[in-house]
Amino acid sequence: MGVQGLTTYVEGNRRFLQDVKFRDSRLVIDGCSLYFRLYFTHGLDQQRGGDYDAFACLLTQFLSALAACNIQPYVVLDGGIDPSDKKFPTLRQRLQSKIREADNLAHGRNGSVLPILVRSVFIQVLMQRGIPLVQCPAEADWEIACLAHQWNCPVLTNDSDFYIFDLPGGYLPLTSFQWTHLNGKASQCYISARRYTTNGLCRLFGGLNKELLPLCAVLAGNDYCAPKDVETLLAMLNVSAFGQGGKGRAPSSRIGGILNWLSSFSSPAEALEEVSRLMGEDSRDGGNRGKGGLSSLLWEGMQEYYVTSQSSLARWFSGGQTSRLPRLPECLSLAAARGMLPPLVLDAVVMHRVLLIPQVENSKLASSHCCAKAIRQAVYGILLQDVQAGDVSVQGNISQGRGGGRGRGGRGRGRGSDQVGRGRGQHGVGEAPVQYQGPGCPVFVEEYDRFELNLKKNQVEANLPRPPICLEKLSQAPTAVRLDVLLKVLGTQEFALAPVPLHLWLAVAVTSFWLRKATPTPSQPQLHALLLGFVYGELSWNTQPEATYHQHAIQQLNWTAECNVGAGLDRQRVRPGERRGIDVGAAHSFSQWQACAWSALCLNQLLLSPLPEPHMAWLFSGTLLHGLLRPLKGGQAPESLLAGGHLSRQLYLCLLDAVRNCSSKNHPASAAARGRRGRGRGRRGRGGGGRGARGGGGRGRGAEEINNRFALLMSEEEFDDDD
Repeated sequence: MGVQGLTTYVEGNRRFLQDVKFRDSRLVIDGCSLYFRLYFTHGLDQQRGGDYDAFACLLTQFLSALAACNIQPYVVLDGGIDPSDKKFPTLRQRLQSKIREADNLAHGRNGSVLPILVRSVFIQVLMQRGIPLVQCPAEADWEIACLAHQWNCPVLTNDSDFYIFDLPGGYLPLTSFQWTHLNGKASQCYISARRYTTNGLCRLFGGLNKELLPLCAVLAGNDYCAPKDVETLLAMLNVSAFGQGGKGRAPSSRIGGILNWLSSFSSPAEALEEVSRLMGEDSRDGGNRGKGGLSSLLWEGMQEYYVTSQSSLARWFSGGQTSRLPRLPECLSLAAARGMLPPLVLDAVVMHRVLLIPQVENSKLASSHCCAKAIRQAVYGILLQDVQAGDVSVQGNISQGRGGGRGRGGRGRGRGSDQVGRGRGQHGVGEAPVQYQGPGCPVFVEEYDRFELNLKKNQVEANLPRPPICLEKLSQAPTAVRLDVLLKVLGTQEFALAPVPLHLWLAVAVTSFWLRKATPTPSQPQLHALLLGFVYGELSWNTQPEATYHQHAIQQLNWTAECNVGAGLDRQRVRPGERRGIDVGAAHSFSQWQACAWSALCLNQLLLSPLPEPHMAWLFSGTLLHGLLRPLKGGQAPESLLAGGHLSRQLYLCLLDAVRNCSSKNHPASAAARGRRGRGRGRRGRGGGGRGARGGGGRGRGAEEINNRFALLMSEEEFDDDD
């Protein structure tokens, strides 16, 4: 991520960084960089699917540290793939690398793979804490830089591109942001950090013009790849100017040489003039000479690093609205900006291309994402139904091509000053060209997924679910109709879920889908471990400070006994340092469940959340599930692990019955869910109001006693009616 070798170069010279006591300030945070850093540097599980509860606690501690120092965080997230496609080769290379690393982890070797639901947990925690958040349409670096520039505050990230952006408030590398050790008195707490500014770097190179730093980035090579003639140019320059650098040398050793060379020029135009001379380009065109030549390509790459004085994100964070994203209705554009629509949706609708996240699994078997293919096909079908119907205006937009780059046009970002994710370019929609074949013809999305140990492109057909739902009128559809679409795709019905607490409906529906679709079929111990994990998550969630308002609901129950059950389950975890090999079969099975959950969350959000999202941090813990498998495979009854917890046992049995009812071959939804592609049954979903999921109607109130006793485990928001 960022400029090759620049982080190593800067961190190797302490003069470039200034020690600061950071407090009482705004802070623009690169969200993706933060969740990667938090997860990977605190020893959290990667082999067994992830420990999202531990990650949520860590993130909460981080946010509390900021609050203690009166630091106001503003989190900005990347959205979809850069529609210019300039970065796509780099993304494919990284994805291939992660496939290999995931396989290494599966065999007990070293590797680094982010669990698939970390981003969802990250967003949920931020929303629960009321942290301002925005998701950009594509890569967020340029937007982050513009916001920090306007607010004159620092950026917190680990992206070396921010050594290039000219930010008055500077750049705080996450590597030196000591948030775990607060200093100072209670009323004047501060976080020790190190701040970088371009002024400091340029002073050490004889007053180097800051406008030349983008040229350094392009020459050194960034995520958008250096032009192919750069190595030729560097070889033509005086070798002594590059010290130990040159082709084949460490990238960081070349940075100093490039900066030394650039310090001899007063402006980018003068430096590019020299490039044109060395490369023998036509010099008649002035500073942008050699159209299509190296100097022109370098100039184009440099534009990615020049910020504007006004940021669209500043308006968003002050209560402004976003402009509608191309081919998405206003309600979904707003959801995307709020982080309530995942990048998969943006990539599918804009690029007709999706990159599936590698997981730790059995590489000899089909990818875990194959299990959830039908859910993603429904997502694509809803998003691309206008293409399937032969909407000529849509086709015209798609054929405009992929103009733009990071923060420059593309994805409609040059269309208005109030649009979140706006760039300065004047390019078109930036969508992938699609060959239109006429009304009713299949539409496909390119999925990049693992095949054995290689990255493979698959053409996946978009399937509009039945009953069909209109994308443009999504916000007008009653909750009951949207719920009907969701449950039919997942192959279940409301009556099978009725006894279950509402906030666990989606988890139970996903589990039943997983039981039907996973290959090999999940074992009974794996199912029991998963459901015990749900129970543990409910107990854990209700011991969090933000959940204390539930506990008055059933004071007559022995809450201490329930807490003891939770502690007993927690003791079953696989602990760090245990010499216990990974059960690759179980890892593969649970990875399939996570793939189903990831896709189902996407579909639920696309349908404007007809079901409340479960608390993802407390729904799945890989070390807990793998630890529970040991006694379960040894023949211990699941209920015995819940001894003394009356409520916990009731919840477990309720979940087990619901999953079995949903998964039964005799279940009417099971047969209807199979082989439904292209078969319209002409049957509309439940219409009108009165049966919306959040309204509480149709929830099988014949089971009042058990549901009332689950009141403790239900979230307050479930009782809100969103219609």
